[in-house]
Amino acid sequence: MSFVRDLRVAAHSLIRTPGLAIAVILTLALGIGANAAIFTLVRGVLLKPLVNRDEDRLIYIRQSALGLGQDNSTFSVPEIQDLQASVKTLSAIGDFSAMDFTMIGLGEPRSIRGGVVSGTYFDVMGLRPVLGRLIGPQDDGPKADGVVVLTYRFWNTTFKKDPSVIGKTVRLGSIGDRSATVIGVLEPCVPYPQDTEIIANIVTSPHHLSATMVTGRIHRMTELFGRLAPGATLDQARAELRSAYSAMTKDHPEAYAKEGDFQIGAKMLRDEITSGARTVLLVLLAASGLIFIIACSNVANLILARTVRREGELAVRVALGASTGALRRMLLAESLLLCCAGAALGVLSAHPMVSILARYASRFSVRALDLTVDSSLLWVGAALAVVAAVILAYVPRLPSADTSSGLSLSSGSVRITGSTSRQRIFAVTQIAASFVLLAGASALITTLIALQRAQTGLDTQRVLAIDVPAMSYGKTPQQVVDFYKEAIRRIDAVPGVSGTAFGDVVPWRDGNPVPSGFQFSADGLVHAAGVEDPRAQPRSISPGYFAALGVPIMAGRDFDARDNQPNAEPVVIISQTLAQRIFPNQDAVNRHVYWTDPVLQFATGTEAEKARLVAPHRIIGVTADIDDGHVVPGPTLTVYTPFGEGVLFGGRLFIHTGANPYALVMPVTRVIRDMSADQPVEHAATLEDIRAEVLTPDRLNSLVFGVFAALALAIAVVGVAGVLAFSVSARTREFGIRLALGSEPQRLLKGVIREGTVMAAAGVVAGAAFGFVLARLAGKYFLDVKLPGALPVFVSAFVLMAVAVIASVLPAARAARVDVMEALRSE
Repeated sequence: MSFVRDLRVAAHSLIRTPGLAIAVILTLALGIGANAAIFTLVRGVLLKPLVNRDEDRLIYIRQSALGLGQDNSTFSVPEIQDLQASVKTLSAIGDFSAMDFTMIGLGEPRSIRGGVVSGTYFDVMGLRPVLGRLIGPQDDGPKADGVVVLTYRFWNTTFKKDPSVIGKTVRLGSIGDRSATVIGVLEPCVPYPQDTEIIANIVTSPHHLSATMVTGRIHRMTELFGRLAPGATLDQARAELRSAYSAMTKDHPEAYAKEGDFQIGAKMLRDEITSGARTVLLVLLAASGLIFIIACSNVANLILARTVRREGELAVRVALGASTGALRRMLLAESLLLCCAGAALGVLSAHPMVSILARYASRFSVRALDLTVDSSLLWVGAALAVVAAVILAYVPRLPSADTSSGLSLSSGSVRITGSTSRQRIFAVTQIAASFVLLAGASALITTLIALQRAQTGLDTQRVLAIDVPAMSYGKTPQQVVDFYKEAIRRIDAVPGVSGTAFGDVVPWRDGNPVPSGFQFSADGLVHAAGVEDPRAQPRSISPGYFAALGVPIMAGRDFDARDNQPNAEPVVIISQTLAQRIFPNQDAVNRHVYWTDPVLQFATGTEAEKARLVAPHRIIGVTADIDDGHVVPGPTLTVYTPFGEGVLFGGRLFIHTGANPYALVMPVTRVIRDMSADQPVEHAATLEDIRAEVLTPDRLNSLVFGVFAALALAIAVVGVAGVLAFSVSARTREFGIRLALGSEPQRLLKGVIREGTVMAAAGVVAGAAFGFVLARLAGKYFLDVKLPGALPVFVSAFVLMAVAVIASVLPAARAARVDVMEALRSE
């Protein structure tokens, strides 16, 4: 009951100082709300269990070829078969191949991302349907019927949970075409390894039934999952996988080049799923922790200032017999009221913050898309409130019965020793934490500015890219090419269009279809035994492609109608870097290059088409590099072939215009739909907007950490100004005496500003030391964490020092304007 009475007295005491109470509550709400929201995000993405049955036995198996720049080279069917036969610590293995499909039969024709799986996949993954059934062993084999499972998000967002989709037949186009029946809807789960709209059985992809997939050991495109056998551990599975893999590489050395550095590894599926978001979320959690420290330090300064003003009251209480414990309990009651009010407001503000942060985190982990707020938000808020209350209750130093007897209770001159020094310590702490946040945000912003300023070599503002995927159903390869030729001719006739071209990759959005490229050779290039040939990226384009993108041809000519004739000489255009490396100080035009990669033995087409593919191709032109896989362009080795040669993949149209590119979307769509009503026409965007979309994670990082740094800076400024204002107030008599003895006001002004500058400098030094230690420690566990460069550190230090000086001006001006007579009478 005594503590309840303390709470009641504390409430009355705080009501008498509404300004301080509001400032404390708002500051704590900021610190607690940010931490509660980010902890909810971290829990939902990193800690919350997966919906997969027995997830603690589910592992992800990865093959890498770091020497080829492939951290995930996936697996081929023969490799999977060897592992299944040799590894006994896994009770089952499930496989997943990502494929782009065109789908007709469910609403508008559309291109979708799909997964092709065997009948064991869903059982291994431990997933269930919410409607219908999932793919099982009965759906395996070349004679099985094609079946499709819709992912929950696709069913929810596109079909509004319409149960009538079950049983409908769709036509899927990829490398070949098949019909399939929708048999079920998958439960909400983490879409890994790809965020797909559908998952289909193997028979829906003719490519998966071809000799390329069945016998090609180097034809790798399948992700692998495993379920640990009863009693088996992850370490045992890793050891057995490495042993089996070692035997594979010895038996088939031609498939594992030494310079490729092929390796196999395994980790728990949860760790694999969260690996992309772990670093950024933990850094974000650390940033929110710094905000909490800054908020508590600022509030501690306010509490200290209030305690000093109440020292006469506290001395009276001690003189009347109040114990130190009773005084501390009274302060704890006041702190609890303030912190609980701040926590309540913080939790209320955290709810919308979670939604905003979830959209931010979804760029790094798809788990954030399904994040929901639960009771953990309340528990985190309550825990932080208790922590803050205890800290604030024990910050002030209280008078004891021994010291109170000597206090002059009437004079009001009591000072609780050490309050001012403690305030300075808290102000320095705020500045140090602010410096760490500001330096981190500055580094991110500096990186973003560099990315945005990087020259791409493309006319990004006036080029519209549209996905028009190849539809091969009922068509020969030549008819598909003719479709694009006619589409280009018709689009060129649309008013405002200055040029249209075909390409198979949209820069930055599609990435590299062949991550490491294909091996090739050239005139005069000697093949060394046991060493791979150089690699280049293959691209299939139409005449006018370089003109449409605004890329110059450095030597030779562009493709034209002559190069698409059936019996025409095989020709290519190569990138400038390839020409310089393969033909240094020589003219590359009219020299020859040819593909040597063994994977091309599995290429589709007739024998004549396959022979033409690997035959020597005469170089007719050299073009400036186009790095379509990186936002900051680098040297690229690229070989461009006419789009009439071989099977077409992708299907992208690039339209150059001098007018508003988006004004062409509807006319172009009508042109294509007039040619084929079932043709998907999607994802129209300028190259500039596509590049901006790719930079969104970097922009969001800069924005989020920039907001954190700005809040920290604002609180720190208030803290510095508050400490100096309190110092000036406490030293009013001293300033009056100094002025009376002839000291100049400017000297007092400089002294107070110097005091603020010293605190800021101490905070910067402490922050730099703390940040350095923190970054080095974090770098041992998270490879992505690096120290910021000299420029962000210098800018952050300069901003903090400048702001501290500005914050010192008002208290300094007040000190310089002290009225001598009033100051002398104040005591």
